[in-house]
This record gives sequence, structure tokens and C-alpha cells, in this order.
Amino acid sequence: MTYGICALSLIPIREASQHNAPLVSEVLYGDIFKIITPQKFWSKVRLQDKTEGWINNTQFQEISVADFDELAAQPSQLATDLVEFIYKDSQILFAVPIGSLVQRAPFLGHRFEGETSGDKAQKENLRDRAFMFMNTPFCKGGKSPFGMDADGFVQTVYALCGIPLPRTATAQAEKGHVLSFIEESEPGDLAFFDNNEGEIVHVGIILENNHIIHAHGHVRVDRLDQTGIFNPELRTHTHKLRLIKSIA
Repeated sequence: MTYGICALSLIPIREASQHNAPLVSEVLYGDIFKIITPQKFWSKVRLQDKTEGWINNTQFQEISVADFDELAAQPSQLATDLVEFIYKDSQILFAVPIGSLVQRAPFLGHRFEGETSGDKAQKENLRDRAFMFMNTPFCKGGKSPFGMDADGFVQTVYALCGIPLPRTATAQAEKGHVLSFIEESEPGDLAFFDNNEGEIVHVGIILENNHIIHAHGHVRVDRLDQTGIFNPELRTHTHKLRLIKSIA
């Protein structure tokens, strides 16, 4: 088995080995992964958060198992501005999105001079991080401030506060402990929502005074009650509440 690292701003990871396949997620700068099915033009990979999908072979750099293990053992340091810059040499720089693992820049022969976060933050910091993404457009599979889905939004906000979460809402719902009522929740707790088949399909971060911030059309704030998310513009509930969990 071989390994790889993202040395670009981000790499799309797709459901199949073709450019028009649906987006599963995005590999951000500094992310490392296992290559589980190499092919001539594409490789199926598994990220550290267990996400699997296909990336184009022109878009990543192979690394050894020793490098992978060494990089995996490093404490995470994530870029904290919505867009930061990596210096490739004295003449070239390129943008990387918030949440990029910039501590791996020296390994790639790059330089990073911006602010970072990595240590576990207080629960109240989750709110401030979440509001950084207000109005970010919804993009299924996205994880950047130019487009993200509900799962990626929550995963990124928690990562910026030093709390790793899985990529999907279904897997995120397996973490933490269940709260019986909204009134028991605190800002920063997670609310999960299901469809008519009982499958968890959405997640958001609870705020003060029965509000929630989530990615639906764009990252926005709506009302939360025991039924679910109430959109005041549409004057209707858009998501059905399944459970509330405290993670942090």
C-alpha cells in the first residue's frame, strides 16, 4: 500500500474515477491518505477521517509509509483565516482554505507564516468559528469557504477547535452523548435531522436562544424547536429533528 499528501490548495475526491463523477469530499492542503486502489490515471484513497473516493493522479504527491507515520504523529496546526497563503519559493505563493494542515508545509518545501489553531478550545469558541462561514454557499462534498455541505461545515468548525469528527452526519451522530431536550443543550452542541426513512441526512450547530447555524442553500441561522428547523423566510420547517448530542 502506498500513501499520498495534498500539496495543492485542495483536491476533489469523487465517487468514481472520472472528472464528472459526484463530489464525495475535498482533500485540503496538508491532508495525508492511503492509496488503496492505484490505477493509471486515478487512485482510490482513504483519508484519515475514513472518507474514501477517487482522486486524479496528477493532483497529489506520493510519500513513503515512514513519512506518512511521521506526519500523522505531528500535532495538528490548522490555518485559521478563511483564505491563507503558502509560499512555494521566493517568487510563488498560492492560496489555501481555512482548516488546511499547514504544519506540513516544511515537509513539502513550503513556508507558512499565518495564524494557526490546533489545541482543544473552549466550547464557546465553536460559535465564533461557525460564524466565520456565514453565507458560504452549499456545495455537496465541499469543505472550503467557497462551498461546503452541512457535514463538512460541522467537521471543519469542530476541527478548528481541536475536536476531530468524522466526515458524514451519520458518523458524527455516533459521537458524544444524547440530550433529551433542546433546553438541555448548550451553544456548540449538535442537532441531527432525518428523512422519512429515518436516515440522518443533516446536522447543525446549536446556538443561543433556540437558534441553529447550518448549511442549507448557504450557511445560515434559523430557529430550532422540538419539531426541527424553522425557516422564517419560507415560514415552514425544513428539517425534522432526530436527536441532539453534546460532543465537546
